[in-house]
Amino acid sequence: MINKDFFVALDDLEKEKKIKKEFFLSALESALTSAYKKNFGEAKSASVKLNPEKNTIKVYSYKTIVEQVTDSDKEISLEEARKIKKSYEVGDIISEEVTPKEFGRIAAQIARQVVMQKLKEAEFQTAMDEISGKQNEIVTTQVKRVENGIVYLEIPGNQMEGVLTKNDQIPGETYLTGDRVKVFVKTIKEGTKTPFIQVNRNSNVFLKKLLELEIPEIKSGDVVIKSIAREPGYRAKVSVEATSPNIDPIGACIGNKGIRINEIIKELNGEKIDVVEYSDNAFEYIARALSPAKITTIYSLEGQNHARAVVPDDKLSLAIGRNGQNVRLAARLTGWRIDVKSESEAKQLDGGLMLDSKYDETHDFDDSDLLDTIE
Repeated sequence: MINKDFFVALDDLEKEKKIKKEFFLSALESALTSAYKKNFGEAKSASVKLNPEKNTIKVYSYKTIVEQVTDSDKEISLEEARKIKKSYEVGDIISEEVTPKEFGRIAAQIARQVVMQKLKEAEFQTAMDEISGKQNEIVTTQVKRVENGIVYLEIPGNQMEGVLTKNDQIPGETYLTGDRVKVFVKTIKEGTKTPFIQVNRNSNVFLKKLLELEIPEIKSGDVVIKSIAREPGYRAKVSVEATSPNIDPIGACIGNKGIRINEIIKELNGEKIDVVEYSDNAFEYIARALSPAKITTIYSLEGQNHARAVVPDDKLSLAIGRNGQNVRLAARLTGWRIDVKSESEAKQLDGGLMLDSKYDETHDFDDSDLLDTIE
């Protein structure tokens, strides 16, 4: 069976899609062999061979030479085999071309399906190769469309769409077609029709990657991010530590006149960022984490990693923050459960010492609030 057009089409695919035609041939032979058996006999030992040099598609049947035939579809007697060739022995395999005249139509249908499937696989693999170097990194994308709150993004150099779901967005952000948006590439996912790239903007990792992108000292390792606590769209706290005594980690992150941190705040749609210096001294670390409030005293309470911070009476609301946000983020940043009391409140608590660390509903936190560090 000769089908020159079929092989010309494979050559065109190779040129257009940069996919070697050998990528298709093995799958085509396997699919065509299955199609032949389905239409002309499942029991037969047969295979389809494609020859691009001669532009041919041929079907061959195979029979094993045996002393006594028990399966005529797959076996041939030694006596019959030697009528074909005298040198045949038991155990040899005889092949014979058995290409049916009507096989051309079937082959064309199967070939079209296989080529489309393999083409889809090849394009997916190409896209995977393109995105593999960007996974777990930040890329700048462009908004293609927004449907039901889900943002579909064009990622430069990749055929797959980026998908920013509601759960991965910064609360309060709006996205318009054509907007340029930085995102963190999380993973590749299988969609209902095609795979897509899942991206994120509200995770601690996204903020960490932004800091690395904007602050050379973090990227170089001269300043290390120790922990991040974040309530996306509202406020974040970041603790940093310098690896050299000659480097000011806070100054490096803030930049001259705040230029570095302001670029990150702008990218986060105005989300406030407190940068604090890490300390091995837990109480000093807690005091810094509660910034901008000034702490009078910190002492531990009964229970693991449980402390009370005392502030001047007029600074209590600042230390706690709106809806408890400041102290909540400080707790997440440090890994300590923190009670905040005014000086006058602390004096009423048995001289400042309490065995029972239970706090009122407004200011108390459960353990799930404490360990929200970098993912």
